[in-house]
Amino acid sequence: MANPIIDEAKVKMQKAEKALNREFGTIRAGRANASLLSRVTVQYYGVETPINQVAAITVPEPRVILVTPFDKSALEDVQKGIMESDLGITPANDGSALRLVVPQLTEERRKELAKQVKAVAEEGKVAVRSIRRDAMNDLKKGHKNGDFTDDQIHDLEKQVQNETDAAVKQIDKQTDDKEQEIITG
Repeated sequence: MANPIIDEAKVKMQKAEKALNREFGTIRAGRANASLLSRVTVQYYGVETPINQVAAITVPEPRVILVTPFDKSALEDVQKGIMESDLGITPANDGSALRLVVPQLTEERRKELAKQVKAVAEEGKVAVRSIRRDAMNDLKKGHKNGDFTDDQIHDLEKQVQNETDAAVKQIDKQTDDKEQEIITG
């Protein structure tokens, strides 16, 4: 029997997993990845604009990101936006596009990034647990109002816990994958 409280919790947990995946995409792992630029904005005609709306971003080589502005007059603005971001990569300007060479990671930097991945993953788990808590509270309110019998509430709480366990397991898998990417980078 489908329950709207459980369905809503499941959707929210899936959104938390997707948000975590996007956050992992912004963590540099020694390989070129277009999502590294996802937080970069550019002053384009006086408006802060996401870089992917003013330029094509491609990965022609494993450690190179090529940023080609749609409007060549925006090249300097795009370069400035990348320089002002927290990427720590200086773009090479060839007059029509920017090349970002992602440097190899040192062992020390890999360990720092692995810690960062664990911290981001923990935030994701906290979000999932918060969703579980809210769902459990909603179920208890429903039980108190007479919407559910004692047996139903027990089964529903078990379903919420199963969804939570599945989401945490998925977060752990994403975390392991990202750590492996960093280590083998």
